[in-house]
Formats: sequence, structure tokens, C-alpha cells
Amino acid sequence: MTKHFLTTMTTAVRSMLSARGIYKSFGTNAVLRGIDLDVAPGEVAALIGGNGAGKSTLVKIVMGIYQPDGGELYIAGKKNSAYKPSASLAMGVYLVPQEPMLFPNMTVEENVIIGFSESGRTLRKQMAEMLERLGWQIDLSRRADTLSIAEQQLVEILRGLMSRAKVLIFDEPTSALTFNEASSLFSTINELRKQGISIIYITHRLTEVFEIATSVAIMRDGVITLRGPVEEFTREMLLKGLLPPDVEERSRHTKTGAPEYEKLSPVLSVQNLSGYGFYDISLDVYPGEILGLAGVLGAGRTELVSTIFGRDVVKSGRVFLNGRDITGFSTDRVLEAGLNYVPEDRYMQSVFRIVDVAANTSSAAFGGMSKFFMNFEAERQLAQKGIDDFRIKVTGQDQLMGSLSGGNQQKVVIARSLSTSPSVVVLDEPTRGIDAAARSDVYATINALKERGVAILLVSSDMEEIVELSDRAICMYRGSINHCFEKDRINQDNLMAASFGIYKGEAA
Repeated sequence: MTKHFLTTMTTAVRSMLSARGIYKSFGTNAVLRGIDLDVAPGEVAALIGGNGAGKSTLVKIVMGIYQPDGGELYIAGKKNSAYKPSASLAMGVYLVPQEPMLFPNMTVEENVIIGFSESGRTLRKQMAEMLERLGWQIDLSRRADTLSIAEQQLVEILRGLMSRAKVLIFDEPTSALTFNEASSLFSTINELRKQGISIIYITHRLTEVFEIATSVAIMRDGVITLRGPVEEFTREMLLKGLLPPDVEERSRHTKTGAPEYEKLSPVLSVQNLSGYGFYDISLDVYPGEILGLAGVLGAGRTELVSTIFGRDVVKSGRVFLNGRDITGFSTDRVLEAGLNYVPEDRYMQSVFRIVDVAANTSSAAFGGMSKFFMNFEAERQLAQKGIDDFRIKVTGQDQLMGSLSGGNQQKVVIARSLSTSPSVVVLDEPTRGIDAAARSDVYATINALKERGVAILLVSSDMEEIVELSDRAICMYRGSINHCFEKDRINQDNLMAASFGIYKGEAA
């Protein structure tokens, strides 16, 4: 970055970014409900909130990926009317994404300078000066597909800094960085702030809010509930602001019928397991138990359960199912051994939308969607049992899966998981994207599995859901388990604090 660029940044406008009354819904789901946000030149605004608060949707509107249903957006005093990524970039907005998006067959240098109008010589000089200032060691001739995740993130940040942006958005930028790399990034952000560049800094790490931000905004349920200078807040105040307003510090009723663990052997036992996105995980799940697994986006929960299910590679550690070592088993072998998995994204990974309910319900038991040599009577009986047991509302077994409501689709997916007679079911965000009425039905379905003696590992970003259903709850933070809660200690305050790494009780 040249000295000329830094000294010509204008601070004439009071707000470099100004959002006024931003609304956005997807179908009947209101994601943003009147967002007002101003970010001044030289301000580092930390944006925090639980999963589903609306942070990503707001950022995508600022970047022109989504068009709002209502409201106005101004950049450096100019109204953004186009809502296209090219228009946002031209107005001076740049997003440094959490997941690197590099061209794998291009070099680092090519990835950084692509799309700029200046000469290659000028850009290479600016890039060299910036790397020297940052103290980052990057071989510009390396191909992107040879870089580690951390190195790819550095390239994304470098590209953002080279973009001459007026507003830079960082989405969890330190998630893959070392301590020294993160320190260099913070120094760079401070330098950019002094030059009048506005920064929106999205993070789940409250310690970073106080280390780098000048202001903080808390999003919850599509609105900004708290906003002000960082010095006016404590970590405890931010944590309280993240919780729903009707949450009281109360203990949870002890669940009746919870397993007597001392009399049982675990059905699923994970011992010192490490893989992509998590490390040294140990946990046990017992017959008839619901073990809640809490944490924020990026904590490593989905990566953990996907690895247990055989979809990802085990780096170290062991997984035992009913005393049998299933470490490294393929998904088919894990299913045969007695563990089934309902993934977070049912539309992409679980639902065959243009196929009938009968085939969707029985596909796990009959080995996929092939109709060759299938016992159609057995399929019909199994599908009807799922429909009856879980009260799935259908016009008939031949109804297309895609025509069902979200809640009924989810019940079909859960019924399918039970069709293999598993001893363990892993549920990843089981009520994601469904309405309150359907949620109650899914809860009843989950408790029905528990009553049958099925061991359940429940992954959920909804703290209330963990509190409602779990017999025990563990929390993941930055790839590892940091706390375990039992009985009356399972409440939203404890879970939220542990998810953000600031719980002050005894360690797990």
C-alpha cells in the first residue's frame, strides 16, 4: 500500500458505512428486522452474535450478494442502489472471507493482483512493501493449492489490503492464524484505522473485541440490540447481551428417566480423537442418553461428528461403538455397525426432493436410492412404520419429498436414520430452518428415540434446545471440549459463556 493512498483517504463523511432500516426475509423467515448501523472512518466495529443472528446476511447485503427487502445502504455518503458485488467493490467495500476463495492453479502473486488495473510492476512493489511492513513470510511464486489454510487466509487478507477499500470486512480472520500472525494482523488493522479506513470485524472471540475494536455491536434475532464504544462494556455485559431477554438465571428441572451412568457402559466412546478442525476430543454417550454438544460456528462440532461417521479422515485417536473399534471405518461400515447421522444441511446431504416419501424413508435400510432388486413390500412397510411412529403428515407414501413442510421432511430424515436400527444417532442441528410447531414435533421424535434406548449425540447452536433436551451437555471452543455440564448447570448462561470461551466455572 503506497503512502499516497494512505494519505488521500478522506474523513469528510461522518459515516463511511451507513445502513438504515435493512430488512431481509427468506420465505416466512425474517432474518434481518430493521438494521441500523453506522461505521465511521477509522472505526473498528466488532460485530458479534450467536449463530443465526443475521450477521452473514447483513454482510452479504453490504457486499451486494443479497438485495434487501427494505432499507438503504450508503458507502462514503453515496447510496448503493445496484446491490451487486461489482458495485460494492467499486464503491470501496471488500470482504476478507472466513473460508479462503483462491484460484488453486494460480500463484500467490497472481491471486493477489488479479483484477487490479495498475501495472504488474507497481502492484508487485506495493505488495512487497506491505509484506515487509506486516512481517509475513509468503513465497509469492507458490501455487495456491500448495498453501495451508492459514497461508491461504493470509493471501486473502493481503488481497483485501491491496484493494484500497474504504470499508474492510473481516469475517473470523484469526480462526486459522497463529498467535504471531494474528498479532501482525492486529497491528495492520490499527494502522489502517489511523488512515481512516473503516473496519467491520466479525468474531466469536470476545477477547478480540477488547483487543482490536473501538466499538461493538451485538446482533440477536435479526436486530442490533446493543451498540457503543468498547470501553463502555465488560465481557459479562456482552455475554448478557447475547442472551435472549427472557432468559433468567435459573436452574433446569432434572430430567426424569436420565440414564444411571454408573450402571452402564457407553455405546459410543470417543478417545483423544483429532481431525480437521478439532483435536484431542474424548466423550462417551450412554444408552437412552441425549448428550448435547454446544458451541458457535467454527468450533469444530460438525467436523467432529462427520469424522466419527466416516466422512473425514481421522488424524489420531480412536472411536468405539458398543466396544468395537470403528476408527477409520467408511460411512457404510459405520452404518452397519450401528451409528447413523442426520447432517445439518438436509437439503444438500439428506433429502432426495424429487423422490417419494417411501424411498426417502427406507433408503438407508435398503442401501441407497436404486430400485433394482428392491423388496417393494418391505419398503412400503418400513415407510409406513416411519410415517406412523413419527406422525409425518403426508397425502401418501408416493408424495414427493420436496412437497413436504420442513418439519415433516426433518421427521422423514430422522425416521430414515432409525430404519437401520442404530444404537447411536447423531443429530446435527435437527431443527434448523423449521418453524416452532414443527420444532415441537421434532423434539417429541427425539425423546421417542431416547425412550427406545437409543443413544443420541445432539449438535445444536440453539442453547435453549440443548437445555430443553440434554441429559448432559459439553461445549466445544476453538476445536476442543472446554466444559461439561450436568443437571442444573445446563442453562443458557453457562452454555453461552463456554461457547465464547469465558466461562469461569470449573474446567471440563
